[in-house]
Amino acid sequence: MEISVQLSTTRKEKPQDETTLGFGRLFTDHMFLMDYSNGSWHSPRIVPYGPFLIDPSAKVLHYAQEVFEGLKAYRTQQGQIQLFRPECNAERMIDSCLRLHIPPVSKEDFIDAIKALVRVEKEWVPSAEGTSLYLRPFIFATQPSLGVHASSTYTFCIIASPSGSYYAHGLQPTRIYVEDEKIRTAPGLTGFAKCGGNYAASIYSSQIAQQMGFDQVLWLDGIEKRYVEEVGAMNIFFKIQGVLYTAACTGTVLPGVTRRSVITLCKEWGYTVQEGPLSIEEVMEAGRKGTLEEVFGTGTAAVISPVGVLKWKEDLVQIHHEEIGPLSQRLYEELIGIQRGQKEDKHHWMMLVD
Repeated sequence: MEISVQLSTTRKEKPQDETTLGFGRLFTDHMFLMDYSNGSWHSPRIVPYGPFLIDPSAKVLHYAQEVFEGLKAYRTQQGQIQLFRPECNAERMIDSCLRLHIPPVSKEDFIDAIKALVRVEKEWVPSAEGTSLYLRPFIFATQPSLGVHASSTYTFCIIASPSGSYYAHGLQPTRIYVEDEKIRTAPGLTGFAKCGGNYAASIYSSQIAQQMGFDQVLWLDGIEKRYVEEVGAMNIFFKIQGVLYTAACTGTVLPGVTRRSVITLCKEWGYTVQEGPLSIEEVMEAGRKGTLEEVFGTGTAAVISPVGVLKWKEDLVQIHHEEIGPLSQRLYEELIGIQRGQKEDKHHWMMLVD
């Protein structure tokens, strides 16, 4: 894929203090674009970051035909820049595209586009501990016509954002509210796809939870509203009497890249990992008995997010004295160490941006 590059003539000022970056607030000077029309993707290019000119009748605005991904570029202590398992993000975006009836971008073109943008924006990749360049690839329908059917034209875009911790409190344990009335998805819907509709459906409950003093919502299954599935922005794990439990990726849970990596590491470290149904009653009972040893979320943005409090109905349990547990800490240090080139990458998860 030959990518044309149009460099910006007005560069943004880079932050002097990388410890105050936050998440998703600042964007780099350029973005990647590619168009789909007449049955093929074409015109790959890097251009100055800026607004889209989009028709008011574009299908994405009315029927939410779009998908997205999230991954990071890390700067090592030696100054090299590398990506964490970008092929997994490419494969997941293909699966999301197929579910939304969007023509997918090939894995090779996805990775080439990511690398090309990172090369142009290499000065934006931060080096402070806990920082990275967050990359957001997305595809949206642009055909200007009403009517519920697939678009004939699309735009593939990648934007980049130098970022710090996803949560302002960093690795401090989060407080999670269990939603047992509304649902995020159900079998046969788009739960496994990374599309905006899934997140739009979660916003109302997330806002209510935040007003009550909680950081995130834990969603239950869409049929019985009983079995734990995932948190709004993360997959989630429960360690009960030494065994790790997490929902299976059978269509209603996002197949997280960090989730997959955590399962691999934990099995290597000798833990039993059970992927399958776990009821909220079992979780809360374990919390009351003191056998709920750790709970943590996993995701690209936060990497590992320990949970200190769970609230379901009128029941509230505290986990590990609201402090990060030893497994959560070990996983965070291992993953961050691999991503930043400080630990051995024996699984070959990292891809160098040459």
